[in-house]
Amino acid sequence: MRFQSQVLTDSEKEQIHNEAQRILNEAGVRYYSDKALKLLQSNGAEVDWETHIAYIPPELVDRALQTSPAAFVLGARNPQNDYPLPSPVSRYALDGTAAFAQDFQTGERRYGTFKDNENALRIFQSMDMGVMAWPPVSAEDKPAHSRPLHEWSAMMKYCSKHGQHELHDAEQAPFLAEALITLFGSEDEVRLRHAYSLIYCPVSPLIHDGPMMDAYFEMGALDVPIMVLPMPVPGMTGPASLFGNICLANAEALSSIIVYQLAHPGRPMIYSSATGTTDMRSGAYMAGTPEMGLMSAALVEMGRYYDLPATSAGCTADARQPGAEAVLEKVISTIPPVLAGSDILVGFGEIESDQLLVLEQIIVDNEIAHFCERIFQGVDSTPEKILTDDVVDVGPGGHFLTRKSTRKFARGSEVHYADLLDRHTLDQWLQLGKPSMYSNARKKVDAILAQPLQDPLPEDISSKLEDLLRKADAELE
Repeated sequence: MRFQSQVLTDSEKEQIHNEAQRILNEAGVRYYSDKALKLLQSNGAEVDWETHIAYIPPELVDRALQTSPAAFVLGARNPQNDYPLPSPVSRYALDGTAAFAQDFQTGERRYGTFKDNENALRIFQSMDMGVMAWPPVSAEDKPAHSRPLHEWSAMMKYCSKHGQHELHDAEQAPFLAEALITLFGSEDEVRLRHAYSLIYCPVSPLIHDGPMMDAYFEMGALDVPIMVLPMPVPGMTGPASLFGNICLANAEALSSIIVYQLAHPGRPMIYSSATGTTDMRSGAYMAGTPEMGLMSAALVEMGRYYDLPATSAGCTADARQPGAEAVLEKVISTIPPVLAGSDILVGFGEIESDQLLVLEQIIVDNEIAHFCERIFQGVDSTPEKILTDDVVDVGPGGHFLTRKSTRKFARGSEVHYADLLDRHTLDQWLQLGKPSMYSNARKKVDAILAQPLQDPLPEDISSKLEDLLRKADAELE
């Protein structure tokens, strides 16, 4: 008896699909990649080369969906962390490339560094609800022209779960390819493992960045999966209704999948989204809202409609500091996509609309994920959980403390017992110094960072990656 939800009816899904096809065919999509335009034109799309706009017929949508795999394993550096897609449960990704980090020792809000990535990835490695790493901050202390490669190397070194990140141009692609081959020993093993993937965000509305797209074409030779993450915002970069924004996000996702499938048919694709909303009173972007959760859930359902792995943003917050506001926003943006069956939610560890990394928030978000998982699990009605025989035996006025089923219940998973919440008596709580969810999370951060690195790379592989980064720093400059 799982607790699941449905946001869209079957007819609404069909309508969103049809509206997206109309957008692709009538409005068209601007591609700043000549290779993408040539692929589209040679396969039947009308292309205006002056404006870089391609008008995409419905048959190209159908062809791309036919060649996109319905399932594959999202591998990991350590195969014990492999994650099959689609998944019967929701798991989580570390949020990524925020501009700022909250210093764990001083509380200072400052630009992110490579060390922040290291610390956050080490903590995320220990989170049982996390399956996919992103570099949580942009490493401002690394050269801009090779920064993404340093961020890739942080994931490879400090987390053995699946890693996902981006490239900015085709010149960076050979360095990432060499790093992956260094990790796995051969091109064939890279293709087989799918241990790292690319995140691709169209520019709303209906624009594709040329250098990034060309870089992703280059990585197609290694069959590196792509997660497509459209980000239109109602009333700003998308139409001013949730439904219209969902139609646009769907069109942008399809316009991405089409060209990558034309270039490399059968390449693994993940349908995803990260829509937000805008505070029309101030112009502020908002991610931790009920509407964001609803759009995420609807687009997960569209991914399922296309028989694709489907992930989403979620566990997001706009709060300026850790605390009750952040937890409230994260819960409300997590429950809808979880109940819709999102394979992975991206949001662990960050607040301030995905722009501020807070190390203890990673621990808190893992706890939130457990609570949402418990809601999704629903009520177990298997025969051993009916227990009306106990009621008949005990009768009116008795109690159930001595029942065998109660002893089993006390040691089972019928009720989720939170690690971070305090359940002591008032006197005990006062004696312990009034512990809170966040103070308990800080203790866990301290404990994890005091431990040796979990699942480290072999020293020779790590050394080769460092050599490759020095080469990239010099050559890409």
